[in-house]
Amino acid sequence: MNVAKIHDRMHIKTFWEKKINTEFQYAETEEQRKNKSSLDKLRGEWLVRLENRTKHLKKLNDSYIKKVKVEKSADQT
Repeated sequence: MNVAKIHDRMHIKTFWEKKINTEFQYAETEEQRKNKSSLDKLRGEWLVRLENRTKHLKKLNDSYIKKVKVEKSADQT
């Protein structure tokens, strides 16, 4: 094999190794950035708030329905 081909192969190999290493580092820093983000925490907090609100509204609706039933039965007697 001549020296030019060996040099070209080494150049191509180092080029792609650098490219892969750069992409790996980028992916790693992006993952760290996502882990530091408070977005998941905020989503969880809002989910809890919405669940509590839904429970509260259901209780209000249930108590209103009971009240109406009691009033109707009282009117019928």
